Amino acid sequence: MDVLHHPLPPTFYDRDPAVVARELLGATLCSEIGGARTRGVIIETEAYLGPHDPACHAVAGRTPRTWHLFGPPGVAYVYRIYGLHWCVNAVTREEGFGSAVLIRAIAPTDGLDLMRRRRPRARRDADLVNGPGKLCAALGITRAEDGVSLQEGALRILRGTPIPDRAVRITPRIGISKAVDWPLRFVCEASAAR
Repeated sequence: MDVLHHPLPPTFYDRDPAVVARELLGATLCSEIGGARTRGVIIETEAYLGPHDPACHAVAGRTPRTWHLFGPPGVAYVYRIYGLHWCVNAVTREEGFGSAVLIRAIAPTDGLDLMRRRRPRARRDADLVNGPGKLCAALGITRAEDGVSLQEGALRILRGTPIPDRAVRITPRIGISKAVDWPLRFVCEASAAR
């Protein structure tokens, strides 16, 4: 395996979540859940800064639901929204702090047939993984992955090709009701037109 496709180390995540969110663009989210590989290039992320961020789950403190949000850096924090959809985050900063980066969308590269079977109602391939709940369904990510290391095992984030600043759009986060104007959503411009 060449260095480009090595898992990102915990030190990558032990930084400001906004920096991590921006630098995750171009990395590869790889799932081998159930023994079948699905993967894609990360093209949209959102940063959740910690207990001082009213939109971050860390505001509620460490609970059974938010346990893995508080670290260590480089583990998955998986939670359910609306009682229906799983969302996967990469935990950032030091253990005990409570910040993360939500993976909002990927560009699929491997396992499209399996993604289509897992998401049979998606009308187009572009709709398979263009939202946090959709990508978790397509990659088979559930609460079982909450707290797993993103460096080894069935769910990993691999180093990719960096995306230049000119190809990244920064916007307010979406789908939240607090701190809605904070510019913490990072989107690859090529994917924004989809």
